[in-house]
Amino acid sequence: MIFFTGCVRSPLPPDVPPIDPNLPTVDGVKTITDMTEVGFEWIPYYDEQIQGYYIYRQGPSDGGFVRIAKIEDRYMSHYVDSGLVPQTKYNYRMSTYSNAGQESPPSPVHTTQTKKRLDSVPFVQAIVGLPHRVKLLWRPHPQERVASYIIERNELDRQNWERIAEVKGRLNAEYIDADLKENHLYRYRVIVRTWDDVLSAPSQVVEARTKPLPKRIENINVTTDLPKKIIITWSPSTEEDFSHYKVYRAPTSMLFYTYLAKTTEPRFEDLINSNGATRYYKITAVDKDGLESLKQSTPAMGATLDIPLPPVITQASLQGNLAIITWSQVDGRAIKYDIIKKGEGETQTIQGITSERFEDRALKPGERYTYEIIAIDQYGLSSKPSQRALIQLPKE
Repeated sequence: MIFFTGCVRSPLPPDVPPIDPNLPTVDGVKTITDMTEVGFEWIPYYDEQIQGYYIYRQGPSDGGFVRIAKIEDRYMSHYVDSGLVPQTKYNYRMSTYSNAGQESPPSPVHTTQTKKRLDSVPFVQAIVGLPHRVKLLWRPHPQERVASYIIERNELDRQNWERIAEVKGRLNAEYIDADLKENHLYRYRVIVRTWDDVLSAPSQVVEARTKPLPKRIENINVTTDLPKKIIITWSPSTEEDFSHYKVYRAPTSMLFYTYLAKTTEPRFEDLINSNGATRYYKITAVDKDGLESLKQSTPAMGATLDIPLPPVITQASLQGNLAIITWSQVDGRAIKYDIIKKGEGETQTIQGITSERFEDRALKPGERYTYEIIAIDQYGLSSKPSQRALIQLPKE
C-alpha cells in the first residue's frame, strides 16, 4: 500500500454540511498501523457528483468523532493519519462529499490500534573505575528501523535528565562520557530513535561512580568435606576504607550469582541442608562509599559432604543354622554399620555393628532371609543400602 497524507489537517472547522442520503458511502476501507500512524486505503468513486472525502477519528479522550482530514480529489484512495499515541485504539469513519458541499452518510466504524511503542535497548552496562570518565555499553537494538541512540544523564541530587549525546547508527553500542568529577556518582539511560523520528521509552537506569573500585578479592578457598555446610575463606582486603565483604552464590557456574550474605571477616559458613550439594561462589569487597569490587572471572566451587558409598558384601553363607555375612567398605569412611534383615514377613534393623562381619543365629528352618548393609560415617551420614544377600534355610 502506498500512502499520502491529506491536504487538510486536524482539527478542521466545525462546520456540519447537510447529509445527502443519495451520495455513495465509502466502501472497502483497509488500514495498516505503525506506532504513531494509521494508513488508509479505500475504493475511490470517479462519479462526477463526488468532489472528495472526509475522514473522522475518535480517540480515547474524544467525546465523539472529529473530522481530521478533507481529501479534495475524488481520485485519491490513500491517506496517513500521523501523530498518534502508540498502543492506542482509534475508531474511524469516512464519507464522501459533493460539489455542492453535501455529505454522504458515514461509513461503518472501522476500529484499529496503533502498535506498541518500541522498547529501548535490551541491555545497558556502565563500566566504572575509569579516570574522570564512564564508559557505557549496550546491546544493539534488533529493529533495523533504529537510526540512533540518545544518551541521557542525571545526578542523584537532580530530578531532570540531561541529553548529553546522540550516537548514530544501529550497530554502534558504546559511548564514553569524559571530563567528569572525581568520586562522583552518575546515572545514565538510553533512548532509541527510529528513522521516522519515533522515540522509545527510556532503558533501565544504570549507575557509575568515577572513583576506582576496591581491588578484586583473591585466594578464595572452599571446603568439600564437611556435612551440611561449606566454609569459604579468602585473603583479607587491603583497602584503607574497607567496609565489608559480599558473598554471592550460584547453583551452577553458568547461572547468575545472587547475593547471599554480608560479612566483615574473610570467612563465611554457608549452611546447606543437603548432602553432596555443589555451590559456586564469588566474593567482592565494598568500601565505605558503597563501591564494590569486581567479581572473580572464575568462581570457587565448594560442596557439602556426600553420604558414604554403600558397602560391598563379600560373603553370604549358611553353616548349619548360622548365617554369616561379611562385607568391605569402599571409601574408608564408615565407623559403624546398620544391618537390615528381612524375613518371616517382618523387617528388623540391627544397629551399631562395628566390625565387617555379622553372624545370625536367629533363623528358622525353611525360611528365606535377605540382608542389606548400611555404612555410617563419623558425622552420622548413612549410605544407601548395599546389594542384597540372600540366605535360604532348608526345611527340617
